[in-house]
Formats: sequence, C-alpha cells, structure tokens
Amino acid sequence: MNAHELITRNTTEVITGDEIEKVAAEPAGARAYVGYEPSGVLHVGHMLTANKLIDLQEAGFEVVILLADVHAYLNGKGTFEEIQSTAEQMRAQFIAYGLDADATEFVFGSAFQLDEEYMLDVHKLGLETSLNRAQRAMAELQGGDTATVSHVIYPLMQALDIEYLDLDLAVGGLDQRKVHVLHRETVQALGYDKRPCLHTPILADLTTGEGKMSSSGGVTISMEDSRAELEEKVNSAYCPPTADPDPTDDGRDRENPVLQLFEYHVFPRFDEVTVDRPDEFGGDLSYDSYTALEADLESGELHPADAKPTLAAYLDQLIAPGRDHLWEHVRIILNE
Repeated sequence: MNAHELITRNTTEVITGDEIEKVAAEPAGARAYVGYEPSGVLHVGHMLTANKLIDLQEAGFEVVILLADVHAYLNGKGTFEEIQSTAEQMRAQFIAYGLDADATEFVFGSAFQLDEEYMLDVHKLGLETSLNRAQRAMAELQGGDTATVSHVIYPLMQALDIEYLDLDLAVGGLDQRKVHVLHRETVQALGYDKRPCLHTPILADLTTGEGKMSSSGGVTISMEDSRAELEEKVNSAYCPPTADPDPTDDGRDRENPVLQLFEYHVFPRFDEVTVDRPDEFGGDLSYDSYTALEADLESGELHPADAKPTLAAYLDQLIAPGRDHLWEHVRIILNE
C-alpha cells in the first residue's frame, strides 16, 4: 500500500484532495496530529483515529498527540490535576494500543496554550469569527447547544493549535469538520497557512445502529472492558442478517456497527480474520479483506451469530495491552 492509500484509507473526507496528494508525495518527516480531551479511559472513538495515526506512521509521518488539558478544563472535565493525571494514563494506553513510541510526540495543551503570544492570537481570531459560527462548531463537538463562554473559546483554540504545533496535516473524526474548516477560513487573516484536514467516520450507536456511539450515553467499547464485557456488548449489537429484510426495519437510517468495527478497527490491524465455526454449519471461514467478510454477511454465508464472537475476540486482542496497563496503573495507586 503506497503512502496516499495509507493516508486516505478508511476516511470519510479529505480537505482537499490536491493538498493531501502533495503531502503524500513527500510523507517522510511530515507532521500530523489528533487532539484528545483527557476525560477518561480510551474508547473505540479514540481508537479509530489512533488507527489512522498508525497508518500515517507507516507512511512515514511524525505523529503528534495533543493531550488537550486546557480544552478539557474549558469543557468542565475536572481540575487541571485530575485532567493531567488522566492524560498520563491515556499516553501510556496509546502506546500500548500500537502507536510507535519513537515516532509519537505527546504535547500537553498547557505547554503552549497559556503563553502570551498564543492568547493574543486567540483574541485576534475572535475578531475574525462570529459568535454563531463558534457556537455551531462547538455544538457539533458536544452534540448540543453550547452553554458557557468557555465553549466559544474552545474551537478558536483548536483552530490555532494546528499552527502552533507546526503541522502538515490535521486529523479528526467527522465531528471535527466545522472546527477544521474554521481553521482553514480564518487563520490566514493572522498570517498563517491553512493546513489540509482528514476526517474519519463516526461509529454508529452499538445497540441501535443510529446516531453516534458515545461514551456519555448508550453502550460503547473501551480499554477497560474485559473479554466477557466485550462479548456481552458485541452480542447485543445491532447486526441484522442482511441476506433477508430486517423484520425490525421501520425506515429509520441505520448503520451496522458490527461491520463498522470490522472495517475500521479489525481489518486495519490484522492481515487475516478467521471465523471459528462448527463443521455442521460449514466450518471455519478466513478473510483477508473487509469486503469479503461484508459480502458473506450480506449473502447469508456468514451469520451474525458467528460474526459477533469473532469480532469480540479480535477486539480483545487489540484492547488487552491497554487494559493490562490500566489495571497495573490502578494497582500502583492502591499500593501507594
């Protein structure tokens, strides 16, 4: 797989295609980032963008992870001490998940976002941005209306982070799109260059296939889940046998979260996926591509009852290193 394919696979949108092609032509040493609020244990949303960062490292990029402690503080996620403790835990889990420690730079937002020059740029950007636009950008991230002045400052800071971290590419979920566009359309007024942006998909709610999978509501998968918990969650996931019409279909717009997890989490990290199946039901199945598994599920060759345990087993392999680190971290705290 060439650099352009690695950069763009499993993406929903790139802004713009021409700019991405230029970066892909000379990826060695280029810098890409994702920013994360340190607000809890890593979950599949974090892991989806982390998979993309692993792709970028394979393509030759240097990866920057912004541990956005100031953003988390502005979003009411705790004291700086609490947030930074969570950030340290997240850092270790990202490395355990598979990011190359030697090619990953972790930066606390507070290392530069409280400096005079940065804060003056926040005020300058505020002069370039309408209140409604800042509110719309933040509402997209929150999934609702903004409530405080801090929520209006938040997207302005994100727009500036891309400049201050000296990046060649900004990466985020599709819910980051409005903030990235805000960056591209405003920072040039401050004398800065706009950067290309890349957006990964949003996973559907695990149990309904509707809306967004969220750690703040509904069921999600995180690095603290045991194998048994993974199996329970995946077994309850929405995944109709697509060879036949879904008897529960009521016309609502649904995605298949089981297929999404195979496509965006499992197949980017495993060369082959094997479904263990009794001989009486046709024996084991092996897949070297997501499209082959999807086709078998749609044809009825692969039943959800066989796909789900397989998904849980492969997710467990991905999550286990970070989960082990989490419990080691807890043991250290308890011993202290």
